[in-house]
Amino acid sequence: MEDEVLLKQVITKAQSWLTKDYDEETRKQVQALLDKEDKTDLIESFYKDLEFGTGGLRGIMGAGTNRMNRYTVGAATQGLANYLKKEFSALPQIKVVIGHDCRNNSRKFAEVAAAIFSANGIKAYLFPDLRPTPEVSYAIRKLGCQSGIILTASHNPKEYNGYKAYWDDGAQVVAPHDRNIIAEVNQITAVSEIKFKGNPKLIEILGKEIDQLFIDDLLSITLSPDAIKRNSDIKIVYTPIHGTGGQLIPQALEKMGFTNIIHVPEQDVVSGDFPTVVSPNPEEPAALKMAIDKAMETGADLVMASDPDADRVGAAIRDDQGNFVLVNGNQTLLIYFHYLISRRKELGRIQGNEYIVKTIVSSELIKSIAKKNRVELYDCYTGFKWIATVIRENEGKKQYIGGGEESYGFLAEDFVRDKDAVSGCMLLAEIAAWAKDNGKTLYRLLQDIYVDYGFSKEKGISVVKYGKTGAEEIEAMMKSYREHPISEIAGSKVILIKDFVKLTAQDLIEDEVFTLDMPTTSNVLQYFTEDNTKVSIRPSGTEPKIKFYIEVQSNVDSAEALPLAEAEAEKKIEAVRAALGI
Repeated sequence: MEDEVLLKQVITKAQSWLTKDYDEETRKQVQALLDKEDKTDLIESFYKDLEFGTGGLRGIMGAGTNRMNRYTVGAATQGLANYLKKEFSALPQIKVVIGHDCRNNSRKFAEVAAAIFSANGIKAYLFPDLRPTPEVSYAIRKLGCQSGIILTASHNPKEYNGYKAYWDDGAQVVAPHDRNIIAEVNQITAVSEIKFKGNPKLIEILGKEIDQLFIDDLLSITLSPDAIKRNSDIKIVYTPIHGTGGQLIPQALEKMGFTNIIHVPEQDVVSGDFPTVVSPNPEEPAALKMAIDKAMETGADLVMASDPDADRVGAAIRDDQGNFVLVNGNQTLLIYFHYLISRRKELGRIQGNEYIVKTIVSSELIKSIAKKNRVELYDCYTGFKWIATVIRENEGKKQYIGGGEESYGFLAEDFVRDKDAVSGCMLLAEIAAWAKDNGKTLYRLLQDIYVDYGFSKEKGISVVKYGKTGAEEIEAMMKSYREHPISEIAGSKVILIKDFVKLTAQDLIEDEVFTLDMPTTSNVLQYFTEDNTKVSIRPSGTEPKIKFYIEVQSNVDSAEALPLAEAEAEKKIEAVRAALGI
């Protein structure tokens, strides 16, 4: 009965998209969905409306209220425009920046958004072509805009697109703005309320000048220019994986002084179909295979890859035997933080008011680095808008060193307020030069970090659950974990449970409950055990999956002890997986 009611609601909703308010192509797509005997695709396309998640819209492209198309993008843009006009009514001219990545329909959606903003009397700065997400954040601040958007689905499969909204500080929208924008979007009940006919006078195409300003500002944060000069010939293979990074990253590395940037020609081709990879995700080993092959062929020292919107970096480095090993997101964070703090100390630039930021699911080893070097550490939720919030709250009071998350995102500068693969690649190349200046490889540098601060190994496991039934399964899993708390994991007693929905932590040793100091609630559970194992569980805010983050730790007294520590950690992680049933 419930399914029959849902199907009737969906059919009624779909039929409303057959009117002349919608273009012919959309009407044909909807009619085809209605005509199919199997109604699964129809239901998935219309059973709900796309909503702003951790930073905007994200969904599969196609016709329907639960799909990315000119009408869902149009409603989101109209809602955002309505809200901007209320929030900044005193300004003579409201301004926004619009960017897009390489994905199919991204340029079309960007132009639709520009037309809608301009039709609402809002000046729209539109990039002439695809550009990295962090450059949009930069341009919002540089041009004094009140908002901005980028059309991107980050590293999702090619069927997806997305819409990320930013506020006047260059950060993704947070409360109350995100809720208020959703409220404005929900008030749009007819396509006729969306102003699609733009005002060309209020649309300005940005020139190359903003690219150069961005790169020049990134160059200003370099800490080791002399080391780069002495090691300018380091061979670096870089791939944008068909995305926006190719627009700026090679040129930024060359302006730094690196003279041996090696391309992967097949992946320099801009394409929303991502023809050389199954997934354009630098977290996936397969996404870096062609770049590693090129590095082996050319004798390169370092491999770097950015995702389609160039806000995340994946890397591979040579081990002591000359083989390439992938560096995961947590390891990259360790390298970044260690370098930024160590190098600042060498330069006498640690004054006592510095801080770093990580997300709660990132490695606990970062706490050891911060503590040992007397640098303040902030722990925040997953999603770079929370790191940006910490930066905003500390602006003018404390010195930001860097912030990052285990999912390959890092931000080394505070004049951008989203993760940045442009500066991330520049920084990693700089660290390679600095390490070489000190007689080390990046691999040896990472080993030294483990000896100095402790060894940790992490494993991220995603359980994918598609569609409406999948969302219900994920909800049921989180409910079960809360109603039946885990007391032991792989033979080690749980001593601390953090529930970020309730904003409480339960200390099982002292039998105490205390409040978690966080800006809002989040659907995350964390378990800490006697043997320093940490397990975090959370549904993804942007993808149909529930994520498990496992971290195990141990101490090593030399690099020679690391292989055994690695083997023991692998066994422990497998035991944890078995205990969790994943």
